[in-house]
Amino acid sequence: MKKSLSLAVLLLIAISSQAHEGMWLLNKIKQVNEAEMRELGFKLTAEDIYSINQASMKDAVARLGGGFCTGEIVSSEGLMLTNHHCGYDAIQGFSSVEHDYLTDGF
Repeated sequence: MKKSLSLAVLLLIAISSQAHEGMWLLNKIKQVNEAEMRELGFKLTAEDIYSINQASMKDAVARLGGGFCTGEIVSSEGLMLTNHHCGYDAIQGFSSVEHDYLTDGF
């Protein structure tokens, strides 16, 4: 009985969960993702993210380390978004006792 109930709960959780992730094709964002991103509160346009002929976020992508990681420059002060493991060593190197960026952030 407990196995059946546990299995039913796990199945219900698996069915009801939905991830908004994956690899989005930049040249298809307007057709595929823009409306959903707006509903979720995103304020940039598809052209702000990817434009062949104009400056866009695609131009602010940076390679980190040996090239296995990427980051996105999102501010005029150089704030970069990336995965934690990609920037950990560099952030640790820039940290000091007075400015512990790993603990306190940017």
